[in-house]
Amino acid sequence: ILFTIAVVVIVLADKATAFSAICAWAYLVARVLYIPAYYFGWVPWRSLVWFAGFAAPMLMLISALF
Repeated sequence: ILFTIAVVVIVLADKATAFSAICAWAYLVARVLYIPAYYFGWVPWRSLVWFAGFAAPMLMLISALF
């Protein structure tokens, strides 16, 4: 849901940049990597992958402010 909100804000504010595209790809990669990290129990890495997936939309929202 947070990613959808970030994308809608970026598009409606017409603030699409290379940075927002990189954040979107980082979100996608983090979500894909989280599945094996959770399945195989990669204990410290699972949390880092989750945080990367959380931070990417937040950075998109912050970049829409500037």
